[in-house]
Amino acid sequence: MGLPDMAKRLKKLPFYLYPTIERATEKAKKGGRSIIDLSTGEPEFGTPAYIINSLQRACENPMTHRYGNVMGYRPFREAIARWYKKRFNVNLDPEKEVITFVGSKEGIAFLPQAFIEPGDIALIPDPGYPTYRYAAAFASARLETFPLRPENSYVPDLSEIPEPIAAKAKMIFLNYPNNPTGATVEKSFFEEAVLFAKKFNLIICHDAAYSEVVFDGYRAPSLLEIPEAKDVGVEVHTLSKTYCMTGWRLGFAVGNEKIINALLEVKRVSASGHFTAMEIAGTTALETEPAELNENNARLRQRRDFVIGELQRFGIEVRPPRGSFYIWFPVQGCSDSLSLCVSLILNTGVVTFPGIGYGENGEGYLRIATVQDLPKIEEAFARLEPYLKEKQIITQMGTS
Repeated sequence: MGLPDMAKRLKKLPFYLYPTIERATEKAKKGGRSIIDLSTGEPEFGTPAYIINSLQRACENPMTHRYGNVMGYRPFREAIARWYKKRFNVNLDPEKEVITFVGSKEGIAFLPQAFIEPGDIALIPDPGYPTYRYAAAFASARLETFPLRPENSYVPDLSEIPEPIAAKAKMIFLNYPNNPTGATVEKSFFEEAVLFAKKFNLIICHDAAYSEVVFDGYRAPSLLEIPEAKDVGVEVHTLSKTYCMTGWRLGFAVGNEKIINALLEVKRVSASGHFTAMEIAGTTALETEPAELNENNARLRQRRDFVIGELQRFGIEVRPPRGSFYIWFPVQGCSDSLSLCVSLILNTGVVTFPGIGYGENGEGYLRIATVQDLPKIEEAFARLEPYLKEKQIITQMGTS
């Protein structure tokens, strides 16, 4: 007798590409190739020392060794509210409108569990961060995608979503600055999104993970800057990108009280509170001006400009993104971005990410994350160029 079959809900999940990339990377390593990983959204910057020191001190307090508050450590929630007031001029009640998570991904995953009944519609951007699709699919949602097109700077035209579908939708996922495209929006887009959500009585989940990773004088707005946004939505955020704390898993959601309470109900039965010492360190992070942020963004901008210059030299037209640390670009004649990505890993040791992993509209694209230092990125392109020429993926070289 064998074990029971895996649950059908798992078999119905969209194809997950990361294991394929990981296997190819391991195969390349075993074949003697050195790896330059430009696939994962995790810059090599270390967490600032003042945050690490705060954690160390907090760990020495036996009171932090107990179960954490499921809603989140109250001073951390208060610090989140103060940060939102300072950064966006948004008022939040830390008792009712703020909840913390073990990473923002947890909050995104819990939202469909709180509101989706089997067959309910979730509106998903295409291309878009895969967790939106997986989280909604796991809740047995009916996935309906809306396109992010290059000719519209990867900003959706919400009026294109058919009214019968919008009327049956429970929620819509948005993400700006955007992963994978690096696209940004102005406050006016969120005004349109709030009107759309109010018209069709649906929830907006705005993923603002990259709000502080910006360039060229751009200031990322918050959904909650729109006066009526709290009627319909929540914003999910993280300390990962701003404070270089990816492994710390400190995320949170803010906004509509009813949505926050529903997230709390799911969290109560699905997870526990974070390690309090972590949230004390998070409080320190939010209450300290991140001097490293401008320096890190300057380094990321330098890397961005190098990658854009190389792609343009290859004859690939791509606009410099004003947000995130991703470069999203089309590949000539590519109809199988996963196979191309695997081929690049095995033949050059450079790991990128295939556009198909972000939805059907991502096919034919690759995403590069400028997460390594500039010399490594320069080496990556020195490896890529001869292989891309050999395979006639790039045939006309510019002079820039």
